[in-house]
Amino acid sequence: MERLSNDELQKKLHDVTEQYKIIEETICGAAQESGRKREDIIFLAATKTVEPKVINHAVGCGLRYIGENRVQELLSKYGEYDLEHCELQFIGHLQTNKVRQIIDKVSMIQSVDSLKLADEIDRQARIRNKVMNVLVEVNIGREENKSGVMPEQLEELLCQIRDKQNISVKGLMAIPPVCTDKSSICKYFDNMYRIFIDISAKKLDNISMEHLSMGMSEDYREAILCGATMVRVGSALFGERNYSKTN
Repeated sequence: MERLSNDELQKKLHDVTEQYKIIEETICGAAQESGRKREDIIFLAATKTVEPKVINHAVGCGLRYIGENRVQELLSKYGEYDLEHCELQFIGHLQTNKVRQIIDKVSMIQSVDSLKLADEIDRQARIRNKVMNVLVEVNIGREENKSGVMPEQLEELLCQIRDKQNISVKGLMAIPPVCTDKSSICKYFDNMYRIFIDISAKKLDNISMEHLSMGMSEDYREAILCGATMVRVGSALFGERNYSKTN
């Protein structure tokens, strides 16, 4: 996690304030352009490597959703988040043996990509007498090195999950391949949106399609224009990650 001197921190807080305004304006404009309202889009800040003081400053600016990618980092920062004013979600790849460590700390797990993981989330949630909201991750680019269920296997996985009493499927999530131009990324976003609409139209029992989580710092505007209801923005808000200052 990045550690900042006092001068660095003050500059970072100023930058976050300005960037937050820009992102909000961009989201508002893209929502209107896509025929929706600002409140139809969830702005979730991806907070990997970001110091809690900086995260909480963004919350003070109006941010209401934050997401961590790594279990250990989430645990190390958990006591410092301003969770009275924001909602914490898990957005990274999750190993089954780590589920028990976060099940009582997050409001949603965005990265369910297998029945094995869903089974463990259901089991751990049942132990704690809670229902865990999840998104099912789709490998929209069919990349071997990425997690996510293949599009043609999505409906089968949803049908396997839907009867689990301690899991509530709230939608889908995707991380498209890195693209060098906007038109290429939009093809993936458009395809993902069609899948989202198709699943919605099937009206599967106990499956809700409230959220389509796609789009990050470099392409969140395009994702909204293509139908995203949630965007995960990190570096555009907090600046580029400086891994040389992580521990």
